[in-house]
Amino acid sequence: MLEENENIQFQLSDELIEQVELLVEQKNDKELQKLLNGFHYADIAEILDELNLDEAMYVIKLLDSETTSDVLMELDEDNREKVLRNLSAKEIAEEIEELDTDDAADIIAELPEERQQEVISNIEDEDHKAEIRELLAYDEDTAGGLMAKELVKVYETWTVAGCLRRIRGQAKEVTRVHSIYVVNKQNRLIGRLSLKDLIVAKSDQKISDIYIKSVDSVNVHDDAEDVAKVMQKYDLEAIPVVDNHQRLLGRITIDDIVDVMKEEAEKDYQLAAGITSDVEADDSIWELTKARLPWLLIGMFGGIGAATIITNFQVVMKSYSILLIFVPLIQATAGNVGVQSSAIVVQGLANDTIKGEILKRLFKEFLLGLVNGIAIAFVAIIISHFFFRTDYLVSLTLGAALITVIIIAALIGTFIPIFLDKRGIDPAVATGPFITTSNDIFGILLYFLIAKLIIGF
Repeated sequence: MLEENENIQFQLSDELIEQVELLVEQKNDKELQKLLNGFHYADIAEILDELNLDEAMYVIKLLDSETTSDVLMELDEDNREKVLRNLSAKEIAEEIEELDTDDAADIIAELPEERQQEVISNIEDEDHKAEIRELLAYDEDTAGGLMAKELVKVYETWTVAGCLRRIRGQAKEVTRVHSIYVVNKQNRLIGRLSLKDLIVAKSDQKISDIYIKSVDSVNVHDDAEDVAKVMQKYDLEAIPVVDNHQRLLGRITIDDIVDVMKEEAEKDYQLAAGITSDVEADDSIWELTKARLPWLLIGMFGGIGAATIITNFQVVMKSYSILLIFVPLIQATAGNVGVQSSAIVVQGLANDTIKGEILKRLFKEFLLGLVNGIAIAFVAIIISHFFFRTDYLVSLTLGAALITVIIIAALIGTFIPIFLDKRGIDPAVATGPFITTSNDIFGILLYFLIAKLIIGF
């Protein structure tokens, strides 16, 4: 029964939070430690996120240093900031000592600059301290900002026996050994070593005789998103990082890349929704307003633009006021088609699957828009004729407008993200209010131009 329970995913409950709060209030350290020892550090972090600061600090002080360091990495960023403010520089340094260099650098980077230097000065391990300083020098959105210094490397001149001895020593500093990297005397990455080949090789064989020369790597200055694409494409659990001279500097593991992909997805989702900066629900009203207001204003001016177009066609409104009934249909259809097209293109650009000439892609969208337009126009004409009792000219206008609007919206939704991407602008910007607003205006303009052409006013 116990074995089955161990496989059940952790579920945070009000009862568990109340139990932890009660044990903290009673200062029952023994029972609290016993309770928390049964949870993974990520689960403990989830519990702490639900406690107030004083309760969270009490629990953190109770945990051993290794667990505390792991819990800190899993805490919500805002809560971690509050916790770090209530820890001394020496206490933070003690937790930093337990972390891999990449995680240690991430935590220190969140501190104010003066506090950073104070914490670093309290780190006793000089090598660890130097490596953290090195990582802090890189931009956080580059391979250098993601990499960890902990890795297992061997020299091509070593024998298998000597290599195994040294690997045992290096592996103590590495949480998971994904790969063994081979370097030459200049510390240049020249290949990788298969654990199987190492085990079956003769003890006096040289590494140069058994290593694999093919090895994927990224430059220390490569963009984090590009690193993610490489690791995703080749299904890598880790990838070595080199400088411009191919010298091995560190490695990036899959857990760091998952974080990058998650952050990028969240950013793109917010951009697509018309939010211009990275915000969360708990941010201040001022921060949320700054992030949302620009696109809302663009949407407002877009609405004013559509109203202006309608105003210029007041003459037709007197004789064919029924045309106004279908304005929401035209706008909604144009906006939806544009968002659909742009969302697919943005996804393809993010996954690096958009290939070939832009004209071919636009032609494909043209055909797709034509097919969808004809289908939707057919249904709309039938509904308008039998339900709204429109005459054949109005029905024909509606059908022609829908086909035209769908094609144009599909082309705009395809072209703009590709155009932005080629200009170095995040194409996710195109999938939100920008596409919707522009297609609303084009849709209304085309609708009335086609009405003028067919009805002849």
